[in-house]
Amino acid sequence: MRHTPLLAVSALLALSPGLALAAQLDGSQLSPLWGLPFAGLLLSIALMPLLAPIFWHHHFGKVTAAWALVFLLPFAYAFGPGATAVNLVHALLAEYLPFILLLTALFTVAGGIFIRGNLHGSPGLNTAILAIGAVLASFMGTTGASMLLIRPLIRANDNRKHKAHGVVFFIFIVSNAGGSLTPLGDPPLFLGFLKGVDFFWTVRHIFPETFFLVGSLLALFYAIDWWYYHRREEILPIDPTPDSKRIGFDGVANFWLLGVIAALVLLSGFWKSSMVFNLFGTEVGLPGLVRDVGLIAVTLISLRITPSPVHENNQFSWGPMQEVAKLFAGIFLTIIPVIAMLKAGVNGPFSAIVLAVTRPDGTPDPAMYFWATGVLSSFLDNAPTYLVFFNTAGGDPQVLMNTLAPTLAAISAGAVFMGANTYIGNAPNLMVKAIAEERGVKMPSFFGYMAWSGAILIPLFIIMTFIWFR
Repeated sequence: MRHTPLLAVSALLALSPGLALAAQLDGSQLSPLWGLPFAGLLLSIALMPLLAPIFWHHHFGKVTAAWALVFLLPFAYAFGPGATAVNLVHALLAEYLPFILLLTALFTVAGGIFIRGNLHGSPGLNTAILAIGAVLASFMGTTGASMLLIRPLIRANDNRKHKAHGVVFFIFIVSNAGGSLTPLGDPPLFLGFLKGVDFFWTVRHIFPETFFLVGSLLALFYAIDWWYYHRREEILPIDPTPDSKRIGFDGVANFWLLGVIAALVLLSGFWKSSMVFNLFGTEVGLPGLVRDVGLIAVTLISLRITPSPVHENNQFSWGPMQEVAKLFAGIFLTIIPVIAMLKAGVNGPFSAIVLAVTRPDGTPDPAMYFWATGVLSSFLDNAPTYLVFFNTAGGDPQVLMNTLAPTLAAISAGAVFMGANTYIGNAPNLMVKAIAEERGVKMPSFFGYMAWSGAILIPLFIIMTFIWFR
């Protein structure tokens, strides 16, 4: 998507004090009807690939833009162009662009690393790839680990009849659960880090939950993959990928760039600066600006230094990134009133959700925080959802890390773990799905995937609730 004209208009508006009337959107005054464009977009993502697959494949960007306009035009009529522009620029500059720049950098750099050799996809090997991805996810992000390992996993199994289950479990483990131990792993934890949560707090407080979830999923995957592997005619007579005696990496310079990405993300969290740029009511801090410019530079450097054969061997294309960029642009816009209504707490139309996480004596209920954060993170962006419940629980990082540690653990686990419940729960989910489909893997539909997550993840989450979040 091209954002240059929008940025130019926003910059011009910022120079006009009469138009920079920035209004904080008061969610307590909004009707739940403002959530209909967001719901419509989600239903389009869920149903149109089933009902009109060819139309969706060619026009999903137009459908997404249409739902965005269904929100923006009535909003501009009701609240005026000034307030609309303020909220639009805030969603773009403060949320969408940092999000998409990080994803693009990780997608590009990981796509510039080719793992040589034909690893034959036995149950043991496939389980090992998922386990390695789970470990890497907390250090290079769920997106980075997913983009690095999804192609080798698909290539290792390209001589097998059943492949989709491996990609589904890959999304469960590598694209979500594995990123729960550090702020580098998943955006919600990074936001907590920016709010004052210690870097190593999550690894100290939700490691048992992560170990249980990842361990259970690996065991279940091994059992399912073993069953498929030993069925008659599971292994195709001809392997599309020729055998290779050498196992190694091409494009190794990109490993250094992955380190630079991690350093830029950490820098933006540790570096405190009073220098702030105000663009039409949205404050952009110097550390965030340096991070984003650095991510753009890393992306361009990776494209420059990666040999063409590496991209060819990886079958690298921009299709998955374009799909995520377009769909999440619509999600970030139509979600504006939904997040505002949630932030209104007990005074907003979603007060029942906020009240549900508090016990009769006024203390927070970790189990309800786990499920409320998790269910909303399955369909909304999990980063702002994390912040909503972080603030609902008091918003004081010192209190949450100590006195209310079970509550913060529940919020963190719900936001990260339950992002695996749907394709839109976390950005890498859609990217992995798109890459798999480009490689000929017949992936489950939106609701088909939810059948997998409902049958496998939800029972594990229920067990975790009784063990850790009572």
